[in-house]
Amino acid sequence: MPKPNTRPGGGRERREKQEKFQSFNRPKLKITRTSESGEVYIDYKDTESLRKTMSGNGKILGRKRTGATAMEQRMLAKAVKRARYIGLLPYVSSGF
Repeated sequence: MPKPNTRPGGGRERREKQEKFQSFNRPKLKITRTSESGEVYIDYKDTESLRKTMSGNGKILGRKRTGATAMEQRMLAKAVKRARYIGLLPYVSSGF
């Protein structure tokens, strides 16, 4: 006859909470620039910084992931859409 488990809380070992959940804490991406007149803008021709704010499938990441304010997120979406229209960025990734 098997011996009953004497551990409190069942027989399985529990993982630590740090290992259990994946962390998405990234440092805030700085993609906004300021012009000489003090106006804040996002350059649609800077594809390298725009690619950092997109997922692997080509979707624009949300504010929680990018760390952008609401105004910056709207400017980011407009810049990505302009770059897609011109052909600097793909609409979807070709992962074949």
